[in-house]
Amino acid sequence: MSSSPRRYVVHTYGCQMNEHDSERIAGLLDADGMEAVDSDADADVVVLNTCCIRENADNRLYGNLGHLKRWKEAKEGRQIVVSGCLAQKDRDLVRQRAPWTDVVLGTHNVHRAGELLAHAGAHGPITEILDEAVIDDHALFPSALPARRETSYNAWVTIQIGCDNSCAFCIVPAVRGAEISRPFDDVVAEVRDLADQGVTEVTLLGQNVNSYGRDLQVAARRDGDADARLRPLFADLLTAASAVPGIRRVRFTSPHPKDMRPETFAAMAASPQVCEHLHYPLQSGSDRVLSLMHRGYTAERYLERLAQARRAIDDLAVSTDIIVGFPGETDDDFERTLEVAAAAEYDYAYTFIFSPRDGTEAAQMVDRFVDPAIVSERFERLRIVVEHSAIARHRARVGRIEEVLVEGPSKRDPSIISGRTRQNKLVHFTPPHPVRTGAYASVEVSGAAPHHLTGVFREVIADPSHKRRIAVAAG
Repeated sequence: MSSSPRRYVVHTYGCQMNEHDSERIAGLLDADGMEAVDSDADADVVVLNTCCIRENADNRLYGNLGHLKRWKEAKEGRQIVVSGCLAQKDRDLVRQRAPWTDVVLGTHNVHRAGELLAHAGAHGPITEILDEAVIDDHALFPSALPARRETSYNAWVTIQIGCDNSCAFCIVPAVRGAEISRPFDDVVAEVRDLADQGVTEVTLLGQNVNSYGRDLQVAARRDGDADARLRPLFADLLTAASAVPGIRRVRFTSPHPKDMRPETFAAMAASPQVCEHLHYPLQSGSDRVLSLMHRGYTAERYLERLAQARRAIDDLAVSTDIIVGFPGETDDDFERTLEVAAAAEYDYAYTFIFSPRDGTEAAQMVDRFVDPAIVSERFERLRIVVEHSAIARHRARVGRIEEVLVEGPSKRDPSIISGRTRQNKLVHFTPPHPVRTGAYASVEVSGAAPHHLTGVFREVIADPSHKRRIAVAAG
């Protein structure tokens, strides 16, 4: 009589790149015969896939590891895995602070998760942190690895890893490495495979997607390729992904304003599958602060490119990232940020209080750190400005008929169904009959709030066939 399969749970912190890495880790564990569960209590293996962008990420990890020590001691054979950016940054510190951790792996060896877990079971705890990506089909772009997606209708597609920028506040280049673009044909082939599986929405993923392909051009020129400059760039990839039969929506994240080019806007406008949404990180509206951050653009250039995008792409929704309290930020600097945020009229914004990260230039600017009380007051003022724009833009959509991709029951009220418009706006509505997750519905917008819309269900306009179809109960 065979024993029951071991069970695992993966907890993910941070960005979309981490979410995609977690899908791959889960897929590898599935391939090893393990079974996914929802809670630590039911698991034999707990994976913490970490992020190190914010300061409290460290406290959160080590706090969780403290709780997991008792979890591990409660049952023989339990194992703990720490992966991701914080593992890459802290390296041996993870085991020093939590010696009961079985596996520590970084951002460059996700493909080794199953092997390292087996090694730890047979030989004891192991830490494996690589300093750079291994030039290997599975290690570098492990699309061929199994991935356990939570949904059957949308998927991440990695087009690039790493980042060559030197933003003073950002730890990403240190933990993700240099930019490496994935071969064009490999990306399109993965999109085609996903469409064959029933996926209708893909998000092209990278740390700086709109610099995609430039390293491939450089390598081709170095190899003497006379046509190197003709190698595809990001706009070409957008067009090609959109042309794959079965793909209804194409998204991408995240671009960098200094690399945003008219060709990208033209490709977005010309491809009906590319969604009318642009995440366009500002970080600060002060030219002085932008220079200190090494962002490579001015507020004027930022707004010019934004205006260009809106002229090219009808009904474009724009989101952003803004940091409050960067070292040395003055009242005048912050006023410039408020002015740019108001002029940009964002649909929504992710606002952050500056968090010093060891290993970044900004973390060394201790003598210029802004008083926390001042930062909190500025943060609240910024919130008011961005929510003013958000509610205005949302109210302008009341009465419109929107195409909504159904995501399932609302987290707060299961009787209400939630979905996303092409502009990535969350819509809550109550259909008179069950509507499948992954279906596309026509919804008339009836109400607006700063962070979501409400609507009236009209009809299902597309219900693609998926391998895993989840019926959503109507209220």
